Amino acid sequence: MAKIAIIGAGSVEFTRNILTDLCSYPELAGTLQFALHDIDEERLGYAERAASQVVARLDAGHGVSAHPDRASAFDGADYLINEIQVGGYEATLRDFEIPKRYGLRQTIADTIGIGGIMRGLRTIPVMIQMADEMVDRCPDGLLLNYANPMAMVPWGIWAGSTWPAAQTIGVCHSVRDTHAFLASLIGVPEERIAFRTAGFNHQCFVYGFRDRATDEDLYPRLREVVEADPEGLGRRVRVELFKRFGYFPTESSEHSAEYVPWFLPHDDQVERFRIPVDEYLRRSEDNLREWEDVKTSLDAGAAIELERNDELASRFVWAMETGTATELYGNVRNEELIDGLPEDACVEVPVTADADGVRRTRIGALPHQCLALNRTFLNVVELTVRAVVEGARELVYRAAMLDPNTGATLTTSEIVAMVDDLIDAHGDLIPDTIR
Repeated sequence: MAKIAIIGAGSVEFTRNILTDLCSYPELAGTLQFALHDIDEERLGYAERAASQVVARLDAGHGVSAHPDRASAFDGADYLINEIQVGGYEATLRDFEIPKRYGLRQTIADTIGIGGIMRGLRTIPVMIQMADEMVDRCPDGLLLNYANPMAMVPWGIWAGSTWPAAQTIGVCHSVRDTHAFLASLIGVPEERIAFRTAGFNHQCFVYGFRDRATDEDLYPRLREVVEADPEGLGRRVRVELFKRFGYFPTESSEHSAEYVPWFLPHDDQVERFRIPVDEYLRRSEDNLREWEDVKTSLDAGAAIELERNDELASRFVWAMETGTATELYGNVRNEELIDGLPEDACVEVPVTADADGVRRTRIGALPHQCLALNRTFLNVVELTVRAVVEGARELVYRAAMLDPNTGATLTTSEIVAMVDDLIDAHGDLIPDTIR
């Protein structure tokens, strides 16, 4: 049986979703062993109950075990699916509330920006520790990482441990969801479209957008659709970026607004583009309510809701276990994949998964204007990773100063003071070498 360790399984909704997908593949019936791990033993207990219910109701025949100790979860794992959030909701709340006192707006705060920087400082050290254990306990395993900030976490693992880059794949929905969105906008079935997309996680651009049968460039159709809807599509940040830079970005409008200096610092732009400031806090509160609903259902012995989500991690496992070559998108080490970006950076590109592993696709050169945006994004990512690996607080200040939204809103002195406040507030969640 293939052993799948699910790290951060106390995110019960995610655990339910990933198991529902994996238990829905008839080709995998009876071939998987799920090893659930979480540091919160109450949540882990509920995750085990939810997982057992999913396996039983879908008659999948897989095994389920719970492990408060991650070492036993890691032992001999073939796949490790990571969904940890270091510090949980309380840390996220601090990431929003303290910058807000300085007048800094955020929407999601998990990628770059001051929220992404702080999340990186909390998450990368834990992942390095885990990677060191994985080298000893499951040296042939494949790490499928969902934890944000995605562009930072794998890079931090590679820089701070000996875990092989080839055995690390970051997985995210944004490319897949953007492809589906674009297909729906122009009224063409997604399977008829040849996409080519690349960049950094949460800041990729769609460079190839063509009809597979006729080789027609579909961007002119998209521009017609956008021009016909100035009060709908025309008031979205990602559409504005498409108009100005020529290629469609993969990230949502609220998220894209955080990566550039032109929107959140300006009241009129927030209103014009209907940017939902503090959006992630609302989503987090929804997640907490959903967690309570799942707990209530499990305590009552009721059936929890099961729905296929087509989680990318499940697609990787299915492709590799069945030997079915499948093109997906993954966040991988940039070893001669995208020109003009560091070789050790974590980039998002097409990959092919099958029984032989995961093969990455070389992209080559990107349009200069989009590469320039990626480089600006990269500044924050690289300095944050280096801050953790080198134990240098000064690099945290510099990462924040170079962040486009933060730098457009605050002075250097304000940024330093805000970083100090955040580091103090997060306490032991931040590495000693930075505190």
